[in-house]
Amino acid sequence: MTTANNIQTIEWGKIGDEVINLYTITNSNGVRVDIANFGAAVQSILIPDKNGKQVDIVLGYDSLKGYENDDFYIGTIVGRYANRIAGGRVKIDGTDHQLTVKDGGFHHHGGKIGFNKKVWQAESFTDGESNGVKLTYLSADGEEGFPGNLKTTVTYTLNNLNQLIVDYKAATDKPTILNLTQHTYFNLVGHNEGSVLDHQLMLPHQYYLPVNQMQVPAGELGDVKDTPFDFTAFKAIGRDIGIENEQLELSLGYDHSWVVKQSRSDEVVLAASVAEPGSGRKVNVYTTEPAIHLYTGNFLDGSPGKNNSSYGFREGFCLETQNYPDSPNHSNFPSALLNPGETFTSRTIFEFEWDKE
Repeated sequence: MTTANNIQTIEWGKIGDEVINLYTITNSNGVRVDIANFGAAVQSILIPDKNGKQVDIVLGYDSLKGYENDDFYIGTIVGRYANRIAGGRVKIDGTDHQLTVKDGGFHHHGGKIGFNKKVWQAESFTDGESNGVKLTYLSADGEEGFPGNLKTTVTYTLNNLNQLIVDYKAATDKPTILNLTQHTYFNLVGHNEGSVLDHQLMLPHQYYLPVNQMQVPAGELGDVKDTPFDFTAFKAIGRDIGIENEQLELSLGYDHSWVVKQSRSDEVVLAASVAEPGSGRKVNVYTTEPAIHLYTGNFLDGSPGKNNSSYGFREGFCLETQNYPDSPNHSNFPSALLNPGETFTSRTIFEFEWDKE
């Protein structure tokens, strides 16, 4: 173990000849975040509860092997294109490109070997009272069918305001499309404490994106009013999840995007808040992205996780900030195009709070 820039680093294993490290970042309030440079994964987040008890609130694995074998994108950065693209065939700057597709006929979460399965180059840093890790990956021209050599940097910064800031930056040498997200699964009671359906969720947005049989957006914006998708005031995640509703049945629960903005901008806005009354813990999510995707762990199947635990059906939730899914197929959606000479930038902030007795 080494310590530099107030960050502890341990060698966690190897992928071929490449060393995988686990970086431990702490702040002055007892918040701790562990980050691996395989998949740029958030491996753990420890925060206090209302009694000061530290608990790990994100799903994950004890070892590198767990992330190599993972089928659920747990904790990782997803790209080049997060979520789904119908058909997987896209026209970019007048040229058709066939992306890798799943059996259902859609491109999903970056392809067969996406950013979640890549080794990222990492360096730790200190900036005033903040500590962090900067991770970089070069995606080669043609990888998973995407054009252009794409250099992507993801920077995690933990500050003393109990904010984990995720900054994205990318550049390409050919016109390409890009949609990145952070795919951490949260359970504010503790990573191995069962269902998340009693968590109180607020999504302050009027519209969500209804999906078709392929679970890609149909193209229109759906008003949440008088639907199970209305989280404009805090309510339990599970309150309406069992209601007879075609959209919920298609996805076995919530696996949908809410409209944060209808166009791209650099403005950081509140996208979601989740509170867990028993522990007093809360997370607020702010972003520059146009959408936030709620996934309620509908396909978790009891696979093993950290500390001899297992993660089952709806025992974690994701709040994935991103562009609209299937954006290349809908001219009314915010563009995912990135051209040479441009720099893609995006910011998401996970802000943690806890009651104090």
